[in-house]
Amino acid sequence: MCGIVGYVGDQLPSARPLEVVLEGLRRLEYRGYDSAGVALVAPGSELATAKKAGKLVNLVDELDARPLPAATAAIGHTRWATHGGPTDANAHPHVSGDVAIIHNGIVENFALLKAELVADGVTFASETDTEVVAHLVARAYDASKDLTDALTQVARRLEGTFTLLAVHAALPDTVVGARHDSPLVVGLGEGENFLGSDVSAFIASTREALELGQDQVVTITPTSVSVTGFDGEPAQARRFTVDWDAKAAEKGGFRSFMDKEIHDQPQAVADTLLGRTDTTGRLVLDEMRIDESVLRSVDKIVVVACGTAAYAGHVAKYAIEHWCRIPVEVELAHEFRYRDPVVDDRTLVVAVSQSGETMDTLMAVRHAKEQGATTLAIVNTHGSTIPRESDAALYTHAGPEIAVASTKAFLAQITAAYLLGLYLAQLRGNKFPDEISAIMAELRQMPEKIQQVLDRADRVREIARWMADTQSVLFLGRHVGYPVAMEGALKLKELAYIHAEGFAAGELKHGPIALIEPGQPVFVVVPSPRGRDSLHSKIVSNIQEIRARGARTLVIAEDGDEAVVPYADEVFSVPQSSTLLAPLLTVVPLQVFAAELATAKGLDVDQPRNLAKSVTVE
Repeated sequence: MCGIVGYVGDQLPSARPLEVVLEGLRRLEYRGYDSAGVALVAPGSELATAKKAGKLVNLVDELDARPLPAATAAIGHTRWATHGGPTDANAHPHVSGDVAIIHNGIVENFALLKAELVADGVTFASETDTEVVAHLVARAYDASKDLTDALTQVARRLEGTFTLLAVHAALPDTVVGARHDSPLVVGLGEGENFLGSDVSAFIASTREALELGQDQVVTITPTSVSVTGFDGEPAQARRFTVDWDAKAAEKGGFRSFMDKEIHDQPQAVADTLLGRTDTTGRLVLDEMRIDESVLRSVDKIVVVACGTAAYAGHVAKYAIEHWCRIPVEVELAHEFRYRDPVVDDRTLVVAVSQSGETMDTLMAVRHAKEQGATTLAIVNTHGSTIPRESDAALYTHAGPEIAVASTKAFLAQITAAYLLGLYLAQLRGNKFPDEISAIMAELRQMPEKIQQVLDRADRVREIARWMADTQSVLFLGRHVGYPVAMEGALKLKELAYIHAEGFAAGELKHGPIALIEPGQPVFVVVPSPRGRDSLHSKIVSNIQEIRARGARTLVIAEDGDEAVVPYADEVFSVPQSSTLLAPLLTVVPLQVFAAELATAKGLDVDQPRNLAKSVTVE
């Protein structure tokens, strides 16, 4: 969950290594912001380090007050605290002798290793598991005089999840990294090379990259990159080109990354749809490396995901079951493998993750494969672990999502799930070609309709600012509106730190209606009256029930739905769409509302407290 950056260049000692690392940390701060630190090396010099608790700006202020010397190589870290609180002492890098280490992940056997070191007379300066690694690497280097070998030896002893970067004062032209169940990518430059938690760490300098495999060690110098396994044998890493540039990771004039990413959503959906059909109109998913006979034999689909991605999975369930007549289960990934799930070689397990590194979801994929299931990843990040370990991948093309709370990735995930459902329906003969073409035609209209929702959002923002002191908001929905209601509640919890709950509207009389009291704000996601009439009439009845008990009703309904007007305090209209595609529209006002309310409270919408973008530990 931490952000890590490494750099080495062939120029004389200069300010560039520190500049590159700080720029990378700025782009990665969404991954961890409890503390930050850097370590620099140069020929004939000792290690130079600086680290501070709090956000990256605290480190920058420290460097302005006490500048570090010019360097040829550097590593940097933004931390999300696990072992030990967010203090200066616990911040990375951790130093032992001439070795500096930064670490993303958790070393589960650190207590045993620490006891071994303490018995040998080692004194610890922090509460972290990472400092154990620093002392072990320093000891191994003293024996072998080879930093790559030293890190490899130590990596073999560690249990848990980790990416490690190491530098040594005697090696000013070398940075070594190791990864196990935690992300690490290599950036390839001219006379310089880079390491990072993801490509945004170095995208300002290069778009050429290598994706490292599981249990690999990489050594970068200004002119070389070498990869070995934990067994010390040479290993391969796949080269790829990043399909977005540094500008895509900037705010672009918006006041926050979240605001920008909410407005990116029309493009994110459009890009996810690009290139998915051939000249005859048939769906073609190029990444789908699963044999068609296997997909035809699937008799159950299990979606595994966490948080917002799980709600995208719930929307997928409605669509895939309707189009394909295959039963779909949606499982929280962190529960999946612990409950002895029933999966076999006729089960398709679909893992949904923006980062492709979500540890709970990765573990679910591995468990599913052990049980013989076929696995498919829906992810946004190329080079990440989950698609590499799955049988196939369906990439969303949302571009970099920097804000911790997901918005555009959610819509892109839903869009990709629709593509999967339609592809399976085409393959299995559940839908006629003209039916699939009609749905695809409507999908291609959705970016324009999402833009219309954004263009109408001023009243949503006004209401959000007016409600800045609200302590509780409820959300109701039916059918595909139910996961939208849950996602709306999650966004408000994540961003505004207030009580928010999403309910299936049919559950009201089974308990939740007890929460309704005069003035209680309730968002209601209303299905189209042009779809299932009984469903629409039932939720209108729900609105009347809560309005009669004093609730303030905030209704999201499609254009022309006059039936809700008499019972709504506010109506936020969205363009008409078919029922199954409506979540692409109805969730947008809820995203805008949560972001605006949090902003009105003076909160950081890009980096909510206690959260990190990519949860890479269980």
